[in-house]
Amino acid sequence: MLEKRVELEGLKVVEIEKCKSDIKKMRDEMAARNTRTNCPCKYSFLDENKKLIPQRDVPSYPKYMLSQETIEALRKPSFDVWLWEPNEMLSCLEHMYHDLGLVKDFNINPITLKRWLLCIHDNYRNNPFHNFRHCFCVTQMMYSMISLCSLQVKLSQIDILMLMTASVCHDLDHPGYNNTYQINARTELAVRYNDISPLENHHCAVAFQILAQPECNIFSNIDQEPFKKIRQGIITLILATDMARHAEILESFKEILDNFDYSNEGHVTQLKMVLIKCCDISNEVRPIEVAEPWVDCLLEEYFMQSDREKSEGLPVAPFMDRDKVTKPTAQIGFLKFVLIPMFETIAKLFPEVEEVLLQPLWESRDRYEELKQIEDAMKELQKKKNESLATEGSAGRLSADLGNV
Repeated sequence: MLEKRVELEGLKVVEIEKCKSDIKKMRDEMAARNTRTNCPCKYSFLDENKKLIPQRDVPSYPKYMLSQETIEALRKPSFDVWLWEPNEMLSCLEHMYHDLGLVKDFNINPITLKRWLLCIHDNYRNNPFHNFRHCFCVTQMMYSMISLCSLQVKLSQIDILMLMTASVCHDLDHPGYNNTYQINARTELAVRYNDISPLENHHCAVAFQILAQPECNIFSNIDQEPFKKIRQGIITLILATDMARHAEILESFKEILDNFDYSNEGHVTQLKMVLIKCCDISNEVRPIEVAEPWVDCLLEEYFMQSDREKSEGLPVAPFMDRDKVTKPTAQIGFLKFVLIPMFETIAKLFPEVEEVLLQPLWESRDRYEELKQIEDAMKELQKKKNESLATEGSAGRLSADLGNV
């Protein structure tokens, strides 16, 4: 017992030191924000390579014994992703790989899996939204959909491995500024990838740089040909998360929906692309107390970007401008024109998702529309009050003028 307590106290020290390091890093990045040359989006792979090798080995990441209650909750979209510390999230991700049979079927060394997950965690930045918790959120939703839609019966284990691994890696080293900023600011990433999905290409590159480290290569026991297929599949899925391609990907999927064939590799690839897209933007599927904090996180990241764009004289998107957007206005359009149509499309192939995934989206849309009505009524009331005060002020000045006469 004493040894266990000493070990736990040692872990606390490690976590505290990491927190101190993270805080220092955030301060440095904030201090550099006003200087284009120090932009956190403009960095060299050489500067970042040290992160590609695990900074701490497995003993500092204990395997938590997940309760049966947690194991069952983990399979549901209602899972509360805010309740867990990083090490607990890592253990949950580890459990998913074991539970889906991926460790056994692909002969993944369990210690290598731990090291890989540690390295993944260390290569997500402390952004308000695009951080390790978002990675966990997306992967947990994918795990839920695999269970809900019985995907292990319909897809191959290689497909399941691609879906899970692409979810884990899909936003690696995200700098907190989107593709539009990268392209308009002509950052190193935009130049490197010729303005074509610079962030998504970077996430893929970092993912496979991590896997190139022997101690982190969860695919080391997979033969060359299957590995090539897995690599191509993961790249395809991560690139599909670029929202600039949303309409193109969804329309292509709709065209094959009526004649969908699980034995057709092209059909299955398009399904997997839509699945990862659903999981990537699925926060509003979750209960309100889990979903709403993500809206605040996303708006904070948007406002950081728009403030920067204003200071650098770059175009600013209205939906990211703190002077123009509110929570209801941000969410209503996104729900009505992006989320609901996409989940309605997937529900045609998997009717079981309607009650669990679509119903919360409809309720969320209605709630934000009510909030917007209240917001509009308050604005109208304030406008009338201001007009009334202006009228009273004019009348008072007129009286004073007449008195002077």
